[in-house]
Amino acid sequence: MANRFVIVAALAGLAGLAACVEPEMPGPSDGRALFVENCAVCHGETGKGDGPMARAMARAPRDLTLIRVRNGDSFPRARVLSTIDGYARSDLSGPGMPEFGDLLRGDLVPLDTGDGVMTPTPRKLVALLEYIESIQESR
Repeated sequence: MANRFVIVAALAGLAGLAACVEPEMPGPSDGRALFVENCAVCHGETGKGDGPMARAMARAPRDLTLIRVRNGDSFPRARVLSTIDGYARSDLSGPGMPEFGDLLRGDLVPLDTGDGVMTPTPRKLVALLEYIESIQESR
């Protein structure tokens, strides 16, 4: 009986310790491959909006390197995430950007989008956000 208690207590301790370990956060290098796979065909390898499909589109894709410039030197993390995941795209006319359901699958990591609240967010989506933020130009 005492041995069972010790084993249960040890397992509970390990579970508690595992809960305290922060997950490894994805960075820009993690998002680059996702960008090339999902976004470069329209937005181009460098995010300038000059991908191979851009010429065939009625409305050219945005230059993703100027998001910060267009927003007064601020990168709107929450709005960029909402555009990628489709939440903020209901106001786009035409075929526009496809939805990327695969980016919403998988494990979650805590992300502060600028409001001070850590929100569980799909790892792939965070990686893509980090990459897009890393390619921002300043003017």
